[in-house]
Amino acid sequence: MKKYRHLVAALFLGAAIALMMAGCQGDAKVVNVGEVGDKPDRFNGEITLAGVVGAISPYDKTVVGLMDVQELKCKTGNCEKVFIPVRVAEQVPLVGDEIRATGAFHKYPNGYTFDAKKVKVVKKHNLK
Repeated sequence: MKKYRHLVAALFLGAAIALMMAGCQGDAKVVNVGEVGDKPDRFNGEITLAGVVGAISPYDKTVVGLMDVQELKCKTGNCEKVFIPVRVAEQVPLVGDEIRATGAFHKYPNGYTFDAKKVKVVKKHNLK
């Protein structure tokens, strides 16, 4: 009888692990703006970029400047704010929106831009 209990428990455990692994396939790696810094060429393929919208381009309203969430904690004037240009295909997030943007970096003549095919607002911050 104990053999059957162990067998059933092992089958349930195996099924649970298989379901968890299936749920993780296809998920893009989450990378913070601070991890990218000024070296976006290190990131190939699809990723999810996490950060806070700090600006919207006055020339192209589909391009936002994404800064690291940790920059919100900086209260001195000596903060190194790195902005990564993110081109969004759908609804443009607002300044102060903390987002997760899934897409990839592309090199253009004027530098790298993160082209997002999916954007999710996860939190709102007041940047005043």
